Amino acid sequence: MNTTATTTAMRIDYASTLSGQTKTFILAGVLLGLFLAALDQTIVATALPAIIADLRGIDLLAWVSTGYLLASTAMVPIYGRLSDFYGRRAVLLFGIVVFLAGSALCGVAATMMQLVGFRVLQGIGAAALTSTAFAVPADLYPPAERARYQGLFGAVFALASVIGPYVGGLLTDQISWRWVFYVNVPLGAIAVLFILARMPALASGLRAAIDWTGTALLILATVPLLLGLTLDKSLYPWSSSLIIGLFLLAAVSTTGFILVERRAPAPIIPLDLFRNRTFTVVVLASLLTGAAFFGAIVFISLFMVNVVGVSATAAGTTLMPLTMGVVAGAFTSSMIVQRLGRYKVPMLVGYVISIIGFLLLSAMDASVTRSGVTWRMIVLGLGLGPTMPLLTLVVQNAVSYDRVGAVTAARQFFMQIGSAVGIAVFGVVLTGALTSEFRSRVGPQLAQLPPEVRAQLDLEQLRSGQGGRSAGLLAQMDLQSPLRRATREAFAKSVTRVYRYAVFLAAASLLVILALPEVPLRTTNLPRAGPPVAAE
Repeated sequence: MNTTATTTAMRIDYASTLSGQTKTFILAGVLLGLFLAALDQTIVATALPAIIADLRGIDLLAWVSTGYLLASTAMVPIYGRLSDFYGRRAVLLFGIVVFLAGSALCGVAATMMQLVGFRVLQGIGAAALTSTAFAVPADLYPPAERARYQGLFGAVFALASVIGPYVGGLLTDQISWRWVFYVNVPLGAIAVLFILARMPALASGLRAAIDWTGTALLILATVPLLLGLTLDKSLYPWSSSLIIGLFLLAAVSTTGFILVERRAPAPIIPLDLFRNRTFTVVVLASLLTGAAFFGAIVFISLFMVNVVGVSATAAGTTLMPLTMGVVAGAFTSSMIVQRLGRYKVPMLVGYVISIIGFLLLSAMDASVTRSGVTWRMIVLGLGLGPTMPLLTLVVQNAVSYDRVGAVTAARQFFMQIGSAVGIAVFGVVLTGALTSEFRSRVGPQLAQLPPEVRAQLDLEQLRSGQGGRSAGLLAQMDLQSPLRRATREAFAKSVTRVYRYAVFLAAASLLVILALPEVPLRTTNLPRAGPPVAAE
């Protein structure tokens, strides 16, 4: 069983000692740092074609994103726990410096392999930014006042998702793709100045030795799992020895991690937290929500291009209404919680609305218009908006201050793991559905075409939903031509099947939240009187 870390410094109640102006200044610096990490996820995608044209190495294209994902996910819980012991300020500054170093190096990369390596370095820094940023409001405000500030974090991601593609395209077209990385440097420098000027240590007052063994095992458990889920299954099938080996390594490392954490004096993820019902419910809900949300929306661009018939650029803007809905839902639910002091009902209402949103998306067919997709995405966003900020607030309220960083990072970690699993599973569902639908719908239409036309069309290329000669010829056909109509119907049936599965995940999340205890929101960050909440 874990032993308690030794207290070597006085615990400071920053919520009551810092002035309102100082808190605002600190929050601005943290939000700017978070904006850096969020912007990087959207701005780079628009520069990828130019990067490939300059550096070649298209076989490594997926790793520009995958390397970043692996590093940022694996490091989140580690930084969360370190911030409890050594203070949010130190971890945040370290993360910004590493992130900026990675950004500058990405900008001077001479080969695709170098770019992938520097993106991994960026991910290592970004993990410190995100895990620490979500914990800082817990230092500055007690739970009863914290809800009103949670919506700001959703707004940061919304702003990044809206302006990222445009800024990325503008910099790439007008200057160079390298500036999508260089632009981080001045923004990061401003964030550092904000933090150095006003932010205190924001430490719990506890000190403990770093759990190096647990850290290594957590990385060995997370990275192979994510690799096994994200590697291209056309090159590495699920039954391949590499994928099976990666999953076995992840399973063995997870077992070792659990055994080590049971005895570690200061574990990365304290296992006794799972005896806290609130923590366990939030972790399960985060897994399911991540799988449903990220696993489903990743395919909306495929639907827009191949069913609605918009360009790839226009398809990217489809997520903007969803993001706006998420922000509106987050702000509204935060204000309700702030006013009533109760969080369970707003969360349940949010999940009900998200189920309705997924149901509406699952009911789309080949006749749906762009506006028809847009209003459905807004409904889904309004439902998902309350989930992430309130899950963070709830889990922070349920533990002592010295574990806020650990539980905040754990919630984020399990949601990211859920999203990776969801994308992988939904990808299998989509691939199977497309194969079946194209065989039954598109195949007979191809057989009826003249031989000279049929020779120019590749069924596999059409099914992939990518560009190429076949897609170009198809786009030139009339929307009501039998082949194009069959192709649109095949994609519509396949993508909406993914949303039907997402309905079940959202419903499972709703059932999990029903088990969430309604713990009164604390009005102070000082320890509770009576038995510790972790034992509830």
